[in-house]
Amino acid sequence: MVANVLKKDTLERWTIENSVDLYGIRTWGAGYFNVSKNGDVVVTPLPEKKDVAVSLMDIISGIKDRGLDMPVLLRFQNILDSQLSRLHESFRTAIELVGYQSQYKGVYPIKVNQQQQVVEEVAQFGSRYHHGFEAGSKAELIAALSVMKDREACLVLNGYKDEEFVDLGLYACKMGIKCFFVLEMPSELELILERAERLHIRPNIGVRVKLSTKAGGHWTESGGDRSIFGLSTTQVIDVIDRLREKDMLDCMQLLHYHLGSQIPNIRDIRAATLEACRMYAGLVDEGAAMGYLDLGGGLAVDYDGSHTNFTNSRNYTIGEYCADIIETIMATLDDKEIAHPIIITESGRATVAYYSVLLFNILDVSRFETRPLPRKFPKDTPELILNLHEVLKSMSIRNLQECYNDALYYRDEIRQHFKHGNISLRERSLGEIIFWHIVKRIARDSKKLKHVPKELRDIDIALSDIYYGNFSVFQSLPDVWAIDHLFPVMPVHRLQEKPPRQAVLADITCDCDGKIDRFIDLHGVRSSLPLHELRNDEEYYLGVFLVGAYQETLGDLHNLLGDTNVVSIRVKENGDYQFTREIEGDSVADVLSYVEYDPKVMLIQFREIAEQAIRKGLITAQERKKIMKAYDAGLRGYTYFER
Repeated sequence: MVANVLKKDTLERWTIENSVDLYGIRTWGAGYFNVSKNGDVVVTPLPEKKDVAVSLMDIISGIKDRGLDMPVLLRFQNILDSQLSRLHESFRTAIELVGYQSQYKGVYPIKVNQQQQVVEEVAQFGSRYHHGFEAGSKAELIAALSVMKDREACLVLNGYKDEEFVDLGLYACKMGIKCFFVLEMPSELELILERAERLHIRPNIGVRVKLSTKAGGHWTESGGDRSIFGLSTTQVIDVIDRLREKDMLDCMQLLHYHLGSQIPNIRDIRAATLEACRMYAGLVDEGAAMGYLDLGGGLAVDYDGSHTNFTNSRNYTIGEYCADIIETIMATLDDKEIAHPIIITESGRATVAYYSVLLFNILDVSRFETRPLPRKFPKDTPELILNLHEVLKSMSIRNLQECYNDALYYRDEIRQHFKHGNISLRERSLGEIIFWHIVKRIARDSKKLKHVPKELRDIDIALSDIYYGNFSVFQSLPDVWAIDHLFPVMPVHRLQEKPPRQAVLADITCDCDGKIDRFIDLHGVRSSLPLHELRNDEEYYLGVFLVGAYQETLGDLHNLLGDTNVVSIRVKENGDYQFTREIEGDSVADVLSYVEYDPKVMLIQFREIAEQAIRKGLITAQERKKIMKAYDAGLRGYTYFER
């Protein structure tokens, strides 16, 4: 008997590998994240040295020792450096393998993450590859020009362009920057030609075309005939005719298209590349100088690790992506004996997504716990409640579906009778206790069924705990709320322990949409996340990974929760690491000023209100001093929960 128990315990003993499989960290982590022997998530940012691993819990300790509170956005500079290298080296390998007669030059689309530190580090780490920038607005152009020291890098100008925007781009050309004006609308051509003539500068012109090819995923409307940006085939011909008329066909050098962001299927990428090459060949036939083919964005990130064409994944590697593009271009243009163009991609998501991790602590938990049933029911218990109890008593593995339907019926009837005053508050409570006993039993017994009815498959959702995290979905993870995007979420410690609870995550915004209730899974989407029990006097930390793309600048001030603290880490080859930059998150005064309050005026106004309270005898002068001190400290404090 004892031997059998010991054998069972051994078989069920939780290991690190169980946590690795449960959260899929090695499938979505791209080699950058793992779990240590003591159960901590570690970052392994040096591809050539996998033994160099830094614990996120050690970093959290360092953050706290420096006086910064959760939540924190953690950036790993090595990962950004590595992703830029992966992209360029993958293209270089593909080019050398098949003898492509040109080169690859990447550009970073600033809209993906416009933070100064990110843009500066892309320029710094990408300099050895002549990695450039794509700007879609005047502000982004100004940001790009402040870091464009490399004259071999490309600067691609997309978006709507006014006179000031065009002049800045033309001056960049005059300064020796390889700057391309991409026509998004036919009307832009005349403005560019007029300003170029006035400033005596010959512009480098590109044209964004609308391909008929469309891709799957969230952003499918970026491509196709009805996309809001780009020129139709007829409009492209009009541009060619106008440039020929001005004797400026040599200025037409670049063809650009954008199929969409996060393209999961490599077949769509190949199809779009093929169609774009046909367009490119047509422009060469028309006499345009050409020389550059800009494939836009679309290189996806495998957020769930499934390596499929699911929206939040991709069914190809970076190497396959580069090889397919090179082979398609060569196969198409070689038939026409057209020189191979310089390839540009605007791969922003794949460049910066892995670079950032959102860390936050759990503040509290609301557990689903059924109350015990009474031994005897009062004599005047309503018949509906007794009928509901009878459903519980008659339940078996064979009638789960029937019992579930009956339970829903009686619960709804009890609620209706309560609304009409026929059932008391205490009686309604008793009915709900019985109902949740039924649901809990169905959830347990349905796992024994060979075929679970559709209505019972997600019944565990109703029994999930709610873990309250110290963060804002709207500020730090807006895509979770806006488009149901999935990010990897997991505890960053205690992974040597089995997580016994199933939970959804709620933020601190007091909004019903401020939650995460969809989680990655290799076989679809999970409705709850396995988590550990909270311990007294010990913080429990979670991480949301791969959040470097779009999340920071798309975030809003819902409930006036502002930017989080930001910490940047650089890991050395010997395993040591250093904090290279710390940016304090918004204070309450900061976010109030964003919505037109003046904190100094507010302090004066509140002081007057407090003084009136003294005059009315509600508080003393000494109490006013304490109140004003608390108000002032609140203005200067972090917008998030502080222990």
